[in-house]
Amino acid sequence: MKKAVVLLSGGLDSTTALYLAKSKGYDLYAISFNYGQRHDKELDCAKNIAEMVDVSEHIIVDTNMRAWGGSALTDSNIEVPEGKQDNNEIPVTYVPARNMLFLSYAASYAEVIGAQDIFIGVSEVDYSGYVDCRQEFLDAMENAINKGTVCGAEEGRPIKIHAPFINMTKAEEIKLGIELGVDYSLTWSCYRGEGNACGSCDSCVLRLQAFEEAGYEDPVEYQDQVED
Repeated sequence: MKKAVVLLSGGLDSTTALYLAKSKGYDLYAISFNYGQRHDKELDCAKNIAEMVDVSEHIIVDTNMRAWGGSALTDSNIEVPEGKQDNNEIPVTYVPARNMLFLSYAASYAEVIGAQDIFIGVSEVDYSGYVDCRQEFLDAMENAINKGTVCGAEEGRPIKIHAPFINMTKAEEIKLGIELGVDYSLTWSCYRGEGNACGSCDSCVLRLQAFEEAGYEDPVEYQDQVED
């Protein structure tokens, strides 16, 4: 059975990617990151999801991107903005070079376990304007990985980065996830780590809009639901 490393944050996209890789018959190795983010709700979700899907191994990497901050997700002095942001501007929730760092770890992990496939749940259709969610970036990373690993550069076993949702809307992705049996109540997308999702940050707005367009009700509880 072929092995695949899946970047698993515990959010909607990465969880759907995990289920998709499973449906394709891969032996699953999940990798998550405690990178100094604002909260650990997603990591708790990732642990539960990895256990439910019965992955062969789930690695949580500790790396402190809070040390230099530069993002509302890693710097408590920067407020998480309300509402959907203008995609013409890079939002303050962008974490500088985060996917570059994550994919580098994933490549190292893949080389050690003998995997030639990495799955990442990014999209350049419905996203927050992040430059590291584009196909151009993924192609460049794949090229760098295969020039900087023994398996790719010397042994003829190149690593492939799979971004199955790169050209899909979140609504299309949710429909696929429902078909695959994803339990979205176990996922977390909110940038804030409170008891219930805020419903007003960029990530929540995109998620709620996507569920509505897909024709499903988001099973995650939101603050306004509690207030009602």
